[in-house]
Amino acid sequence: MDIFIEPIGKLINQFTKLPGVGKKTAQRYAYKIIGMTDAEAKEFAESVLYCKQKVKYCKTCGNFTENEICDVCKNRSHSAICVVKEPKDVIAMEKLREFKGVYHVLHGVISPMDGIGPNDIRIKELLARIDGEVKEVIMATNPDVEGEATAMYIAKLLKPLGVNVTRLAHGIPIGGELEYTDEVTLSRALSERKSL
Repeated sequence: MDIFIEPIGKLINQFTKLPGVGKKTAQRYAYKIIGMTDAEAKEFAESVLYCKQKVKYCKTCGNFTENEICDVCKNRSHSAICVVKEPKDVIAMEKLREFKGVYHVLHGVISPMDGIGPNDIRIKELLARIDGEVKEVIMATNPDVEGEATAMYIAKLLKPLGVNVTRLAHGIPIGGELEYTDEVTLSRALSERKSL
């Protein structure tokens, strides 16, 4: 027998689909929604739908944008490209306010154990961006096994193209993720990056 009536159980189930949300947190979220006024609940639901309808991927870098091309790609020099795993990693780098180049979001990393190969992430799109303007590609994938393997694979593809390929310095702990790295550590890792 279910403890919750069907509408509450269904809402709890939806919240548990979010990363890091367990059953108890999902229950708290569901109760919070139930406690909202109809206007607040409607605004919450409309915000979710609005975000889904408006947010898309930049055709150049793969980051989130409302337009075809994001503001970073439109307004910055393309001489340096910082390669990251996910859009949330762009936010982590942008918090530094130090990097003045553009980004390339892979939307994953090479992970044979998970059945993800080079053709399953945006490597071809990165190679297509390499032209006479690009002088450096900074590999800023997470310093875990998959992130390191992806960085090395891409570096091997880029070196023959005459581009300087660098890697963030290891101020970021092995197994860590960019989104959870403090700004001082991330800043040091960016300034002390090295060639691959």
